[in-house]
Amino acid sequence: MTYSENLWLFFLLVSGIIIVPGMDMVFVMASSLSGGRKAGLSATFGIMAGGLVHTLYAALGVGVLLHFAPQLFNILLVAGALYVAWIGWQLFRSSIVIDSVDGIDRRGLVTRFRQGALTSLMNPKAYLFMLAVFPQFLRPEFGPVWRQATIMLLVIWVTQLAVYGGLALAAARSRDALTGNPAVTRFIGRAAGVLLVVIAIVTLWRGWGSV
Repeated sequence: MTYSENLWLFFLLVSGIIIVPGMDMVFVMASSLSGGRKAGLSATFGIMAGGLVHTLYAALGVGVLLHFAPQLFNILLVAGALYVAWIGWQLFRSSIVIDSVDGIDRRGLVTRFRQGALTSLMNPKAYLFMLAVFPQFLRPEFGPVWRQATIMLLVIWVTQLAVYGGLALAAARSRDALTGNPAVTRFIGRAAGVLLVVIAIVTLWRGWGSV
């Protein structure tokens, strides 16, 4: 297999994983609906920042450590699921009111970015991907590992920006149509909260069973 074929296969695999609805996608959608386009994009960039950390530890061999210490992975898995479930519970309890898109301040955008990064870092699906898939595409015959990992990170970022960024923009447009309909927005917020809790439970169950 040539390097181009290897990279193309990686892109297809990453695209398939990112497109599948998960906690990252739901968080971006909820952020965009509740805070507007800027909030959704801030959440997207936060998730991309989390992807950088995932790539770094995979390239440095932390994946090997987690492979030989499954109890550490289980602790990480539980922490991630509890964090995402907590976000979902907060969304379910809150009464989201959609105001003007420009209403969110700089501190709110920083908070969305930080929460997006934490959501990505605590996402069991990302750890499973890095443990089971990512190392397979880092091959010595294709050059320095750091260069391969950098290119693969760019592939992940472009795909995340296209999928999550597009979702953020689409949700923001829907948000404009929902302005002034508190009953509908409360329902959307609570539905997103329930979905996050369900996703946390499912990912915990599947992740725990795979180690």
